[in-house]
Amino acid sequence: MRRFVADKAKSLFHLSRSFQRRPEPLNPLQSLLLTRFLSSTSIVDCPSPSPSSSTMDPPTPLTLHTINPKVLKCEYAVRGEVVTIAQRLQQELKDNPGSHPFDEILYCNIGNPQSLGQQPITFFREVLALCDHPSLLDKSETSGLFSADSIDRAWTILDQIPGRATGAYSHSQGIKGLRDAIAAGIEARDGFPSDPNDIFLTDGASPGVHMMMQLLIRSESDGILCPIPQYPLYSASIALHGGTLVPYYLDEATGWGLEISDLKKQLAAAKSKGLSVRALVVINPGNPTGQVLSEENQRQIVEFCKKEGLVLLADEVYQENVYVPDKQFHSFKKVVRSMGYGDEDIALVSFQSVSKGYYGECGKRGGYMEVTGFSADIKEQIYKVASVNLCSNISGQILASLVMNPPKVGDESYESYRGERDGILSSLARRAKTLEDALNSLEGVTCNKAEGAMYLFPRIRLPEKAIKAAEAANTAPDAFYCKRLLNATGVVVVPGSGFGQVPGTWHFRCTILPQEDKIPAVVSRLTEFHRGFMDEFRD
Repeated sequence: MRRFVADKAKSLFHLSRSFQRRPEPLNPLQSLLLTRFLSSTSIVDCPSPSPSSSTMDPPTPLTLHTINPKVLKCEYAVRGEVVTIAQRLQQELKDNPGSHPFDEILYCNIGNPQSLGQQPITFFREVLALCDHPSLLDKSETSGLFSADSIDRAWTILDQIPGRATGAYSHSQGIKGLRDAIAAGIEARDGFPSDPNDIFLTDGASPGVHMMMQLLIRSESDGILCPIPQYPLYSASIALHGGTLVPYYLDEATGWGLEISDLKKQLAAAKSKGLSVRALVVINPGNPTGQVLSEENQRQIVEFCKKEGLVLLADEVYQENVYVPDKQFHSFKKVVRSMGYGDEDIALVSFQSVSKGYYGECGKRGGYMEVTGFSADIKEQIYKVASVNLCSNISGQILASLVMNPPKVGDESYESYRGERDGILSSLARRAKTLEDALNSLEGVTCNKAEGAMYLFPRIRLPEKAIKAAEAANTAPDAFYCKRLLNATGVVVVPGSGFGQVPGTWHFRCTILPQEDKIPAVVSRLTEFHRGFMDEFRD
């Protein structure tokens, strides 16, 4: 209101000044206009304008009070405050070598394998290169640079792309021939049919998650059951789309087990608050917790969703990352079909990405979601939403088809492909075990076995003095620990509070992705820091 009155006063001032400067008297129409303006403007309690008021700043178009409040609620710890500090320190080391007690930043905060030195799979990149530059296929002098099967695969893919142009838009659901290949890969994996019309190709798994939240969430009264700890994509997406996260807590004491009893309790509590719970999110293998669900546990989850009428959102982007011999990945699609259930029994959305696994092609932004158990009219709505973005990028679509249909026995590339794949996965397993053992050797730290995915989520029991110091610094205790670790050692991990945790417990997430020759440095720096930290804040 004050802004409105001030603006009116300012206008009045300029109008009256313009009339005062006129050498001739006002004509009747001008007098009438000025009289009406004065009678419509209250200047009570309005300060008299001065000539300097003409230089008043224009109103600010956006402030934190005027942007969408859903954006303010959205948080994404994986690229949060600790990483911002790390990037500043990295620049300082570059500009002034020796300015910190470490010579490099060791990023253990995000599942971004190739940024830390992992090499891409040769076969995948050969096919991509040939598809992006088809003239190479017609030059005999380049034939020795590419394997015969990569050339054959590139021709097959290009024949499916309109105009053989990877720079052209595709069908909004994804290129049909590539969806056919992905469906064949799913069928080979699970032993049950897959319909290419159920597959939507996406720029990584994240857009698929956002698409489903758009579909499911109508208001804050709609809830989504999410694991705690959870990958913050889910809490961020639920916040952005205006829904309510309904937490269910994984049991750390049983290796981050998913207890159906807790699901039932949290669902009942949400309903008692008037929430309509629409879906259940399951991340398997787990992020940030690294557990691999047993098939029996998966069957219990399917029964729970069927009974309660929930959509099952299955995040399966780490399906290739299983490191212990007594665990095996089973897709929820396979579990549902093996239980005898069809599309009419349960709605299931399965997410896959080319960013993880042994391929680690994060920057290519490829992935898909398989949508089963939805009626035709609902699928039309999903397609409509996909169409708004025109299509996912073509390189990502091609990679998704290659990931689900890699070289087979007898192909020229098979032996080199298998060697690269197995080398990466076995190295990840060794790194996971080394870090797991190191963390469990630290005072007050316990860490569950890394069964899969790319992360460890150790619990740290902080001294009371450290917790009070964190409170004095106006930060969460685990964030206080992580920032102190970064500034002292250059090791970047993410506070557990960014993923959610049982109240009163503190954790951090550490990736297993630094190259194997960097792992000893991570271990030694972390061990030395932790010893000093505990001594400093010992009760």
